Amino acid sequence: MPLDPTAVGAESGPRRTVWQADDCMLYALAVGAGADELAFTTENTAGVPQQVLPTYPVVLSTDPAIFKKFGTFDWAKLVHAEQGVQVLRPIPPEGAVLTTTRIADMFDKGKAALVVTESESVDEDSGEVLFRTRSALFIGGAGGWGGDRGPSPSWQTPDREPDHVVTYRTRPEQALLYRLCGDHNPLHSDPAFARRAGFERPILHGLCTYGFTGRALLHTVAEGDVARLRGMDARFAAPVLPGDTLHIDIWRTAEDQALFRTRKDDGTVVLTNGRCTLAGS
Repeated sequence: MPLDPTAVGAESGPRRTVWQADDCMLYALAVGAGADELAFTTENTAGVPQQVLPTYPVVLSTDPAIFKKFGTFDWAKLVHAEQGVQVLRPIPPEGAVLTTTRIADMFDKGKAALVVTESESVDEDSGEVLFRTRSALFIGGAGGWGGDRGPSPSWQTPDREPDHVVTYRTRPEQALLYRLCGDHNPLHSDPAFARRAGFERPILHGLCTYGFTGRALLHTVAEGDVARLRGMDARFAAPVLPGDTLHIDIWRTAEDQALFRTRKDDGTVVLTNGRCTLAGS
């Protein structure tokens, strides 16, 4: 049986996820934070309370059981296409959430399909929503049932130079570090597997590039205040190799909004359709 379009609306969970201070620091290091960002990379620096990067929910929120409800598809042809995160209040360095994930949409792209999932995570103690995430997954060979192709997103950069350009150099071992956050796909670590997939060597996790970009947004438009960065959405456009340099172009479009993209030295855009929402929207 192929993908099941009637599965739209199906849910999985609630799934309990627990994290501790060390998990938050590992994530921060894995997306490039270092000695100049001690609030995220240490827990015992005098006068510097530990904080958590607002993109951390991407490794906490999706219930993997939802994939069983998609129907049948080739896992080798699944590509992470889009990612969004909405944070309702600062994430504590230690906590537990209960996450429910649902299939929000399933679009027929002809020779492929796009499946959209949405997750909502509530604080285990208070029952309040702590964060929400949205993922779009492109699955080659899974379309053709005659369904809706889905909307065509409208996004373009303003006709002016970016208000901010932040440059980060990824490390050659960046993917080996990021995989310790939970994604052990051999595409990011095994050279032979990566070559079979058509890459010269293991590539960086898209969500690692997403995390680097989130840091740039936090330190520019949110002025370093984790309570101000409320939402971040982007589309994955091209792979990044560990060691590549990332340039994040940011345009402030309103008091509570910004657009962004991330590109490599050669101009290749690796994250596009970027939208950032700040507190007050």
